[in-house]
Amino acid sequence: MYYAIISEDKEDSLAARLGARPDHLARLESLRDEGRLLLAGPHPAIDAEDPGPAGFTGSLVVAEFESLDAARAWADADPYVAAGVYEKVTVKPFKHVLP
Repeated sequence: MYYAIISEDKEDSLAARLGARPDHLARLESLRDEGRLLLAGPHPAIDAEDPGPAGFTGSLVVAEFESLDAARAWADADPYVAAGVYEKVTVKPFKHVLP
């Protein structure tokens, strides 16, 4: 089943985000290579593809896991969590309907 991992950044966490980004992306690429990643990306803080110093307000990952507990464990091990980027992380089941 798919699960949505909805993360909200702490204020002024752009530097921590940028520092942890290579490790964060490596985990997402692993999910992609396993055929389990539906989509992933950040939420820019402003209405722009590249928000520059405004940074981001959070991230969304939708991926396949064997259970809600497995999805939560994966989310808890995110390098952004370890780096203190995220204020809050919500994990919930996601039903893929379209496209």
